[in-house]
Order: sequence, then structure tokens, then C-alpha cells
Amino acid sequence: MPVLSPADSDSGPTTSPVHVRTEFEITVHAPCRVAFSLFGPDGERSWAGSDWNPQIVYPSPAADIQGTVFTVKHGSHHAVWINTLFDVESHHIQYAYFIAEVMVTTINLTLFPLDSGNTKVSVSYERTALSVAANEQVQQFGAADRARGADWEKAINLYLQKHP
Repeated sequence: MPVLSPADSDSGPTTSPVHVRTEFEITVHAPCRVAFSLFGPDGERSWAGSDWNPQIVYPSPAADIQGTVFTVKHGSHHAVWINTLFDVESHHIQYAYFIAEVMVTTINLTLFPLDSGNTKVSVSYERTALSVAANEQVQQFGAADRARGADWEKAINLYLQKHP
């Protein structure tokens, strides 16, 4: 559920940029090590569909590692992403991305082994508008984030059924 900063929850006009936080959890029907590999920028291509087409800037050749820099088209916007944390041992992945004049976003994913064949993935998005003019766009992104959990879980588990 998105959370707006206190100044933004008033019913009147917003006078400062909004900050939206959305969280969801999914269950991936795979061991944690397999599930983890599906959340790197390149690994995500396997299940995310044609809308996810990161252009890897670093490293070359492309690899899912901490420090990976890539660009992604988000509708009419181009975002610059960096994988700020890719910690296999702690099962934690973090991304930060920037859309000029619109917003800055961080995404945190933490994986928890449920048993030998299932993994819970906790995902949080934090989006901050860079100006009041971008507030509506940021709120639209936040609203779309709410639906991602069900979509991700379905797409990932369908991929895993087809590619055991």
C-alpha cells in the first residue's frame, strides 16, 4: 500500500514533492538460490516479458552483479538504474533508478527460504517526486506497483513450470 509523506496526505493541493512507498510479498516455487537468480537485471528477462529490456552499460559482458549499471525505458521516460546491492549470502537485492525531472526510486528485495522448494520474496518500492509537477506521475507509478506482486508471482512461477 502506498504511503504518502504527511504533508501530502491532506485533501488540499500538494505543495511539496510526494514520497510513495509500496510493499508486497510473493512466493516463488523454487529454492532460494534459483529464485535469487531471477531478480538480477539480466535474469529478470527470463520471466518479465518484452517490457523489461535493460540495456546493460556495465559490466561488459552483461552480468548480474552489484554495481551493474543499465538503462530501461518506462513508457516515454528513460531511466538510469544501478544495482546497489546484490548479496547472495544475505538474500538481499537493491536497485536505485533515476528518471530526470520526474523521480528517484529505490527497490529492495529480500528473499526468505520457506522450505527446500519455495521462497518468499519481500519487495518494497520507494518513489520520490523531484518536483510538485511530477507528483501525479509518481502516484501513478505507486498505484501500478500495487498490482506488481500478483503479476510477478504468476509470471515467475509460470516460467519455472516451463523451465524446471
